[in-house]
This record gives sequence, structure tokens and C-alpha cells, in this order.
Amino acid sequence: MKSEVNEIKISYCDKLGTFDSASLCNSRHVAKLLYETWNKDTIGLQETFKVLLLNNSNRVKGTYQVSTGGITGTLVDLRILFAVILKTLSTAVILVHNHPSGTLKPSRADTDLTEKIKNAAVLFDIKVLDHLILVPNGKYFSFSDQGIL
Repeated sequence: MKSEVNEIKISYCDKLGTFDSASLCNSRHVAKLLYETWNKDTIGLQETFKVLLLNNSNRVKGTYQVSTGGITGTLVDLRILFAVILKTLSTAVILVHNHPSGTLKPSRADTDLTEKIKNAAVLFDIKVLDHLILVPNGKYFSFSDQGIL
């Protein structure tokens, strides 16, 4: 019997330069940034959940697509979400997903998931600054702006 173990290697490459990115200060700015980079061919087709990764100055490190689902929902595996957050050494995040139907009202599943992520983030001293819902016409809903974060 061999006594060998797989070695896990973790890396993160800051290609665009975090320090050159803008500091995010309000939901309108975040929604505009995310909407501009969202695939317009699929925003009205199926739900997608992403995370915007930030440093301690709320500068954008990057975005990661956590899951893609169907017409009315997508599953988010918290282990994958937090693996990405921790791997990038992010200290704050903004959650975002789209509603292909154009409905801006969060579902019960949306609010439950937000609460679950927020509670888990506390364990790692990571701030969940907002959760946005984007719709195909570019409008958005902000959990933070509505006081439900």
C-alpha cells in the first residue's frame, strides 16, 4: 500500500488589476456594471446566479457564474460559492441573479438563499453587501436598498 496523497493547488490570477477597478458605491452602479456584462442572449431565457467578488475597498476583483438553471430557478451550491470567495481572498461580495420573466419581486427561495449565504459569510468575516435581481430590460431589485438584507 502506497502512502501518497493528492496535493491540492489553489491559485488566483488578477489579470485586469483590482486596484485599477472602480470602487462600487451604490446599487445602480453595480446593476449597470453587471447588466452590461450579462449575456443578452440568455438573460431572458434562463436563470443564472453570479457573485461579484470585492476586496476590502469594495473594488471589483472579478465575477463568477455560480450556476445556470432553468426558466424559473437555479440551484446554488454554497460549497462552490464559498470555495470561489475564499480562493480569491475576497472580503466582500454582491450576489446577483436574473429573473427571465421580468419580475422584480424576490421569491421566498431568493430571500431564504440570501439569508443562508449571509449567515455562512459571517463565519468567514465576509460581508454580503447586496443581492440584486436583474431583468431583461436592465431594471433591477436591490435587497439592500429595500432594507431586507
